[in-house]
Amino acid sequence: MTIGQNMHQSLASLEGEYANMKSYALQTQDKQAKQMFSQYAQQLESMCQGMKGRCNYIEQQEPQYQVFKQAQQQQKQ
Repeated sequence: MTIGQNMHQSLASLEGEYANMKSYALQTQDKQAKQMFSQYAQQLESMCQGMKGRCNYIEQQEPQYQVFKQAQQQQKQ
């Protein structure tokens, strides 16, 4: 697995955990827990933005890491 694939996999995992925290915040009735899950979601969202920026930078610097383009090309074949 290339670094590009690893980074995109990590980004997908972070986005999944962000969604989980948002869901937990909506589901709980406990105000403290709701606030905690919301804060965690905000932190994860910030991490996702940073990771997206890094993925974009790497793909611009090293075209071979353009994971989504490679996947699309493989599907066309």
